[in-house]
Amino acid sequence: MFDIGNTLVSIDLAERFFCCNIDACLGACCIEGDAGAPITKEEYNKLKSLLPVVWDDLLPRAQAEIEEHGVGYVDPTGDLVTQLVDGKNCVFSTYLPNGVCICAIEKAYREGRLDFRKPISCYLYPVRVKRYPTFTAVNYDRWKICKSAEVMGRRNKMRLYEFLKDPLIERFGQEWYDELKANCELYIKTYLED
Repeated sequence: MFDIGNTLVSIDLAERFFCCNIDACLGACCIEGDAGAPITKEEYNKLKSLLPVVWDDLLPRAQAEIEEHGVGYVDPTGDLVTQLVDGKNCVFSTYLPNGVCICAIEKAYREGRLDFRKPISCYLYPVRVKRYPTFTAVNYDRWKICKSAEVMGRRNKMRLYEFLKDPLIERFGQEWYDELKANCELYIKTYLED
């Protein structure tokens, strides 16, 4: 672990290669899993406020789910998460003509219709952040749906901390990221290079 400020960061961010390959996984991270994406109370309110902008991009079943149950719920572990459609898709997922599942919020952001990209947990994925009383844990949530991203990351020689530079800076700040980068580079040079 790297100890940066009040965070403990998994060495996986330095050791693992990663670069999303959405053409291979088809956006499975918006579909697979046992709960919706973790969100803050502020993000919950933001998601409610941006509904008119993304409404027409949402699946009809997602629209019905939101109308009946709202944009989020508290999961069995006590976390506030985005609502799901039929226990799978995030209600904010949408599909491109080629079958790729993407976030309707990020789609609207990229099209200039929103100034909010998406919940920070989604932007940081596959890293998960968990707050504890005295520190915040930053861990790689490694599972089979991202195998193609690990392969592409290795091919492109892109480490996880490099792939997630922008979201990590957004969440923790430039100074924090610079310290993480320095720690990762030293770790790689010391333990991983021949």
